[in-house]
Amino acid sequence: MAFPWPYHFITVSEEEKLHRRELLDLRGSYAQWSIIVVTVVLRAYQCWVTLGVQAESTAKQRRGPASWWDRPIVAGWMETRRQYAICGLWFSWLFGLAVCYSGDVCPSATLSHGKVVTCLYATQAFRRKPFATAIKVYMTFASRGLGVTSLWVPTGIYGQGPPSPEPIRHPQLHAGQTFYPPEKAHPVSSLVQNAQEQFDHVRARQSKTLAEAVQEYKLRYKMHPPPHFDKWFQFAQAKGVKLVDEFDSIYHSLLPFWALKPATIRARARETLGFDNAVIGLLIRDGKVTLTEGGGDGRKWQREATVGMMKEFVKYLPDMDLVFNTHDEPRVVIPGDDLQRLVQTATDYAIPAAFNRKTTTNAWSPRAADLNKGDRIDEVRTTRFNRFAHQPTWTNSRASCPVDSPARSLDEDAADNDAPYAYGELGFIHNASAFSDICHTPSLRYAYGFFDRPNAFDVVHDLFPVFSQSKISSFQDILYPSPWYWADKVPYDKHKDYSWAAKSDRMYWRGSTTGGFSRAGGWRRQHRQQFVDNVNSLEPTKILAQQQDNSWVSQNVSRDTYRDTFDVKFTMVGQCDPDDCHAQEEYFEVVKAAGQQDAWAHKFLVDIDGNAFSGRFYAFLHSNSFVYKIAIFREWHDEWLKPWVHYVPLSLKGNEYVESMRYFTMEEEGKKAAPLIATQGQQWAQQVLRNEDLEVWFFRLLLE
Repeated sequence: MAFPWPYHFITVSEEEKLHRRELLDLRGSYAQWSIIVVTVVLRAYQCWVTLGVQAESTAKQRRGPASWWDRPIVAGWMETRRQYAICGLWFSWLFGLAVCYSGDVCPSATLSHGKVVTCLYATQAFRRKPFATAIKVYMTFASRGLGVTSLWVPTGIYGQGPPSPEPIRHPQLHAGQTFYPPEKAHPVSSLVQNAQEQFDHVRARQSKTLAEAVQEYKLRYKMHPPPHFDKWFQFAQAKGVKLVDEFDSIYHSLLPFWALKPATIRARARETLGFDNAVIGLLIRDGKVTLTEGGGDGRKWQREATVGMMKEFVKYLPDMDLVFNTHDEPRVVIPGDDLQRLVQTATDYAIPAAFNRKTTTNAWSPRAADLNKGDRIDEVRTTRFNRFAHQPTWTNSRASCPVDSPARSLDEDAADNDAPYAYGELGFIHNASAFSDICHTPSLRYAYGFFDRPNAFDVVHDLFPVFSQSKISSFQDILYPSPWYWADKVPYDKHKDYSWAAKSDRMYWRGSTTGGFSRAGGWRRQHRQQFVDNVNSLEPTKILAQQQDNSWVSQNVSRDTYRDTFDVKFTMVGQCDPDDCHAQEEYFEVVKAAGQQDAWAHKFLVDIDGNAFSGRFYAFLHSNSFVYKIAIFREWHDEWLKPWVHYVPLSLKGNEYVESMRYFTMEEEGKKAAPLIATQGQQWAQQVLRNEDLEVWFFRLLLE
């Protein structure tokens, strides 16, 4: 049996899907019925012309009788029986597809495609007209879904009309929505436009009242909100939160825990805290933080910031022991079959049972007997966490991927499945969530430092409740807002920033060789080194050139033409054996360290993962610069920031680097879009990446 995989894409409720289908059907109705009206008008005109031309009628009578197939089905009509037979075959094909995909002969097939069938006559009537191709293509776009396939049957038979472009699907926020880029638009232009439309839709649909928020919660998650949800909603409203419904990642992070007994979860938290597992323990009793322990002096900032984030709402939380990871790297990855069983148990039994309870209460249960007074952490003698520092981790990391995914291929050279996230020949990232899903991309094994040799890797293969600031898609850590951001560890000084016009037209990055530990030449398989090497390569690259018909075609060019567009260099070589450190110092141009505020002199800044997430991202977004982001690690804010609206995602392969910079610095359309994206990113960061927003998100997480 195939089970749903909730960790890779964010879905919407069935009611929302039905609502969207109805909207698409309504739009198709307008298009299709307008075509029929035009057909009737032209039919009347054609009959009038036929009756007024007697000479033509006489000439027809002199000719021999046509065959039965070539005669009209109704006197005076121009269509023949042969043509109607072809359309009949098309209808049969259409109806068969509808039944096949819906499993319902009557309602789904007729309601979904009945209006498309009414356009059979219109399509046939116009097949010899000069504008028939345009109308049929428009119908193809309007019908969507099966209509795209079905409408192509008669088009292929009659040999008219160009093929419609393949749809680009965006399951990250709107499962089921399809993006059809303009045929001759630049890929970046299409992605920007589509992302803006999706983002506008998300903003417009947010709940305005507590009743609406509760209803939306039930529709999305099929369960009741947690106790004190009303207090959370009041808190969110008071803090001015913009997206009060977008917390799907919390649901997906916590979903497998619904399959465990509460006592099991508490026992595993105590087990983690009782051993030296590089974690911070935070104990809450009677609405107060009673103990914070672990991490040593180097993690004092994390302890203080974590407590500070919950200061205003801790009084509404139940008694519990919380475990916070002090490593950059995630800690929990469980086998795929175990994960599927957990998810199935949660979705089929635990959650429905809770949702179907006849009585609910807006209060927490009494303190569990296995929780102490909150004044100590009891020691344990063993641990289930395994330490693999400075060793390859791909096999462990892919363990939770579906067995039929590319990452779990039996062969070593399995191809990446980039269809869910890459657009066009150069591979522009149209879905950042799918791009960060490692199960699609086995090549990451040799292209990302975390999978080569992470600096630290202490993992457990059972489901433990560990909170981490970022994680790889296949890990089951619980994401929470990073105290690094809350503590403003990388500040932005607006007084040292420049206006957009005063900045240089360059892609700028400075950093160190973090991302993995290099041994025996392993740095060649790590992402930061590959990024710097790609940008400074001497090899030819590809750009898109506009043709006379306004289409865009790739062509090879020398990188020297665009050399001044990039300023990407290392400032320090570290996390390596002596031989590897020396090799990197010889291979790369290592420059002196730059100040954080030096970046503001450039229009285009790059934020790229290090050992885990990059702590500079918020500072970059708050600046007047445009932000590129290269990220496999996921963070809490991924639902609240929209790629191509607030920043532009880049791939690890880098085939699109030069063309992206060329478009934003040399094309008129791109030169207008770049400052707009920079401004939108800055303004949105000021609204949704405040400390108040982190607190609201953390409050919601801990209630759940």
